Amino acid sequence: MNQMPATPSGTRRTRGRPRDWDDKTDQNTIKSLDRAMEVFEHLSTTQGAALSTLASDLGQSPATVYRILVTLEGRGLVEFDATDQVWHIGPRAFVIGARYLRRTSLVERARPIMRALMQATGETANLGIRRGGDVLFLSQVETHESIRAFFPPGTLSPLHASGIGKALLAEMAEDQLAGFLRDAPLQGFTRHTTTTPEAVRAEVAATRARGYAFDAEEKTLGMRCIAAPVFDYNGEAVAGISVSGPVSRVADDQIARLSAAVTDAARALTQAIGGAPRAPVSAQP
Repeated sequence: MNQMPATPSGTRRTRGRPRDWDDKTDQNTIKSLDRAMEVFEHLSTTQGAALSTLASDLGQSPATVYRILVTLEGRGLVEFDATDQVWHIGPRAFVIGARYLRRTSLVERARPIMRALMQATGETANLGIRRGGDVLFLSQVETHESIRAFFPPGTLSPLHASGIGKALLAEMAEDQLAGFLRDAPLQGFTRHTTTTPEAVRAEVAATRARGYAFDAEEKTLGMRCIAAPVFDYNGEAVAGISVSGPVSRVADDQIARLSAAVTDAARALTQAIGGAPRAPVSAQP
């Protein structure tokens, strides 16, 4: 049997990593690859961008950005729309992302629960996690209704202006919440968006009191969302599950029914991943 070479200390070196794998200094990074990933990641946050815009946003020369884009295009990671003269994320990026999602038990275990939630409520079911100051949507089961919400996997939405985001904010400890309110821009999207720390704190308190979050046209006029948190085995809120739909269907007289279905789904997903809800977080003054 082949033996892994031992390090001078006698410990075995981890397969797939060189001796200095944890050294992140310049000598162990590939600058051109890092620059390419910066372009790729920035493009992924847009709905399409022109070469000049990308170069300006990233502070790189158009020639450099163009070479990167052409290289990524060859791998199917980006594509060029000749009509509009803009670059987009390509289909290969979705394939790679889907492979990641397949190894994520949260997404796998959420799918049947989300399908059941959509069928029970008649509205689109969503799954999202926190990514910095945003919600990153991982999965969605769409309603069959012609008018419906649409958050494809990879969509980002600010925490303060989304149902799942507010559900996750309500589970933050006070120091985390204070840090978020200190650093987040709290951008306004509609006349209903909460855009001050005081308003966000009031929303957090209301969410904690009723046990679910409610987004009333705060990101998109005419759309509402009801969300609840999902917990891991440490009792940490690691995700949120929600239903979203037009005001005409997510009407005031339907909120009790829809919120009960959402909180039941969140509990079911928490149990499915071996989680346990922690004690409710007290509202802060």
